[in-house]
Amino acid sequence: MVKTADKIILGNFITMDEKRPFAKAALVKDGVFAYIGSAEEAKKLAGADAQVLDYGDNFIYPGFLESHCHGHLAGLRFIGQADLTQTGLTDYAKYREIIKAFIAKNPQRNFYIASGWVENEEYVSKAYLDEICADKPLLLHTGGGHSMLLNTKALEWAGIDAAYAKAYGYDQVHVDANGEPDGYICETPVFELVPNLPATIEDIKEYLLAWQDFALKSGFTAVCDAGAELIHRDCPKAYHELEKEGKLKLRTYAYMYVLDNIESPRAEIARIAAERATLSGEYFHILGAKAFLDGVTEAHTGWQNQDYADEPGYHGLERFNDHDKMVELITEANKEGMAVHVHSEGGGATHFMLGCIEDAEKITGNMDQRNVLAHLHFVTEEDIRRMAATRSIPAVPPLWTPNVPGLYEQEVSYVGAELAENSYPIKSFYDAGANVVFHSDYPVSPMMNVKYSIYMAETRKFPKEVLDGADKAHNVKEAINREQALRAMTINVAYQWRQEHRMGSIEFGKLANMTVFDCDFLHDDLEKIAQANIIATIVDGEEVYKA
Repeated sequence: MVKTADKIILGNFITMDEKRPFAKAALVKDGVFAYIGSAEEAKKLAGADAQVLDYGDNFIYPGFLESHCHGHLAGLRFIGQADLTQTGLTDYAKYREIIKAFIAKNPQRNFYIASGWVENEEYVSKAYLDEICADKPLLLHTGGGHSMLLNTKALEWAGIDAAYAKAYGYDQVHVDANGEPDGYICETPVFELVPNLPATIEDIKEYLLAWQDFALKSGFTAVCDAGAELIHRDCPKAYHELEKEGKLKLRTYAYMYVLDNIESPRAEIARIAAERATLSGEYFHILGAKAFLDGVTEAHTGWQNQDYADEPGYHGLERFNDHDKMVELITEANKEGMAVHVHSEGGGATHFMLGCIEDAEKITGNMDQRNVLAHLHFVTEEDIRRMAATRSIPAVPPLWTPNVPGLYEQEVSYVGAELAENSYPIKSFYDAGANVVFHSDYPVSPMMNVKYSIYMAETRKFPKEVLDGADKAHNVKEAINREQALRAMTINVAYQWRQEHRMGSIEFGKLANMTVFDCDFLHDDLEKIAQANIIATIVDGEEVYKA
């Protein structure tokens, strides 16, 4: 790190350090904390040319950390695609207007993507997109990322024909009465298609910088890219080049995408380890492998412990479901000092993964690999205990916890009222002794928001301004307190990344990463928390964003 002038930071510090939870000042030398305590002592210890950042009565926290998101996809959606999220609820007439306006604004493009599609009961096919654009490929991508609609030109580009549909199955590639693809695909075909979407490495770098600006303005100083190659295979290279160019400020800890039931887990881990050796640095660092175990319940593809209530004999889509290969993936990752991070939405997927982790731990003897299971929509009490016993990391989404009309009723029709009532456990993981981390899954989910995460972890509902009170608090027995919520976005995430000695709390010797808000998240009224404003984001002692 480049030597810089000393910085004296003044304000109300909430440090997340159990030995010194509160302070009034910090001294930063060369990007790390050299002292935390009183303003008077900080000034005594500072050099003569020390700069002062005085935040007055505002509150200073460790830089917030995001445990599971998708940076390239976020940047792509910011500036590279037609944005359908501006419509709110699904409206295909408005979608058409937005897409046509985007095409008119970008006539030079040979390929068009619209993102943020929310599926509803109205079924649309390639004919809908062909009417909008018939001469170039046009794709409609759901906000969640697991489903896609293609026009005729896009189907031709992707090579999706009747034989392709038969090979993948009609649950993943829908067909018309003649057996021809009707344009709708989901799950594995989507994740195989997306990395082949046309983009140059310079495009990707532009997307990543747009994402970095958003994350820093949102108060995050480090994030996890959960599948850095998901959107384009050159994304890790783009991160690496941006770091060499000195343009990265947001630290990114990445897990590399592994195909379902990969033929050789050993070879795949060797590939990831080689890329770690050549691409990892201070601001982009590879932690291990990312795999998908299943889809999502709302798309009828979450892997459940039981059959879907509306489809006896079907319990969801099993993606990576080869036990022996997953055990090998975990054990090979362990040899390289890496971890495995999985998308595990349904209870069946989680039960499967914990069994694999237990068997891998018997082989390796390592009870501290810090493998991650993200989303965790439905989890049994037994598997909550197993999560803690294996020291696996539950990455949970407080922003997904409310009962939203329409969506909740759909969930009940799929899995039954009892299971739906007990969705998204958080407190139970804490009570079992697990290292709980929060995630947003941004931009797959539309919010990455510090204040709302704290508010909703305690209330299990949105602030009134989000849905105007239409949602209801849900499964409130799984609510947690403010300190637990703060830990789940700071020191606990640092632990997931094996960076707890460098970040996650404001302590001597750690990176001087901080986020300043005008609100005391530990003690202020909940409604005030919902209205909190970010004041500044500080990375390595330098103010990288100021409101």
